[in-house]
Amino acid sequence: MKRNNTFKMVYLSLLIAFAVAVHTIEAAIPVPVPVPGAKLGLANIITLFTIVFYGYRSGLVVASLRSVIGSMLIGNFMGFGFYLSFGGAVSSCLVMALFMHLYRKKIVSLISVSVAGAVTFNTVQLALASALVQNFILFRGYLPFLLLLAVPTGIFTGLVTWFLQKYAVRLQLQVERPSKQSS
Repeated sequence: MKRNNTFKMVYLSLLIAFAVAVHTIEAAIPVPVPVPGAKLGLANIITLFTIVFYGYRSGLVVASLRSVIGSMLIGNFMGFGFYLSFGGAVSSCLVMALFMHLYRKKIVSLISVSVAGAVTFNTVQLALASALVQNFILFRGYLPFLLLLAVPTGIFTGLVTWFLQKYAVRLQLQVERPSKQSS
């Protein structure tokens, strides 16, 4: 049992490191979309992968630490961008955890879980930005564009996670199956 906990901790540490690296690289890549703050959400691949293999608590740890450490590395810790990133990451992770119940019952696909997370991420970020600048017209103006962007990025994230899951299972990288309590 102790060996499995050690392996799980090592795997989660690696997933956090990957998520921070992707978060940091993505922050440096300009997105060719005329919507301020729009990103591809590639770090959510790691979060969703973590939820699939280790449950929502571990996914929440990865999402939270990715936002905190990533914002420290890019220099916006406790700044405007940090609050948007952290709020979006945590709420997105929680929504994906809820949708994972439907996924495990084979009601929805992993892509649906990912799209729900992407829509939540963009909606929460926009709501937080509107509240922080006290201009709720932003929410009404940008929401359709961000939702339109969330669908293809969510589909991409879901597809990549699905392929990674299949590959990881084939390589027997899974340490533990999330119990009903943690998923």
